[in-house]
Amino acid sequence: MKSSLAILLGALALAGCVTTAPQAPRPVGFPTAPVEAGPRLSPERAVDTFVAVRNRMEPVIERACRAQAPRANCDFQIGVADDANLPPNAFQTLDASGRPVIAFTVALIADARNADEMAFVMGHEAAHHIEGHIPRQQANAQIGAVLGAALGAAMGGGDQSVELGQQIGGTYGSRRYAKDYELEADALGTELTLRAGYDPERGAAFFTRIPDPGDRFLGTHPPNADRIATVRQTLMRLGVAPRG
Repeated sequence: MKSSLAILLGALALAGCVTTAPQAPRPVGFPTAPVEAGPRLSPERAVDTFVAVRNRMEPVIERACRAQAPRANCDFQIGVADDANLPPNAFQTLDASGRPVIAFTVALIADARNADEMAFVMGHEAAHHIEGHIPRQQANAQIGAVLGAALGAAMGGGDQSVELGQQIGGTYGSRRYAKDYELEADALGTELTLRAGYDPERGAAFFTRIPDPGDRFLGTHPPNADRIATVRQTLMRLGVAPRG
């Protein structure tokens, strides 16, 4: 496995698509789907597939971004996180200039079974930017921190109580709508994947290999069953009959 990852990383570097992620990755939880994904791709095939999917998805993503979020920076950079030791993951963030970045880890690309899986994950991450989830999450965290600090002060516990209230409030605020944001990204990601000519439901088969996060209080991702339902409901809304 380690040798395969080394081969994959080297091939990605030669393909010119390795990029440094500006921020630490956040975990991505994906829904399960009753569709056969097939065997893992060879390192060479995985590289070719990632590059092909990126080239096909990027214009679709940028058109959707300009239409839905005309004030946003829609010049996406889609690449690979340069730390080969990161676990299977993908994340969306912004670089120092505000340009949206979508990064796949080497391990995620190595674990892919087909182009549909890569396309769905790419669409999901792009949807986070198009929907404005980062600024919305930051605003919620700030509001929560202010309210938490005010509550701590009202309890009369001094500076320590205020600081604790601020920390708790900020955490609650940042996670209050996290599950909703994931479902929004699943829905729009399904649309983007379909528009690019990929199969979102087959792409969602990737999620059978991700542990179900359950419905935890202040969890960052919804249960897999809810995410499966979102993918299927979106397909039905678009006039595509899901298999399940």
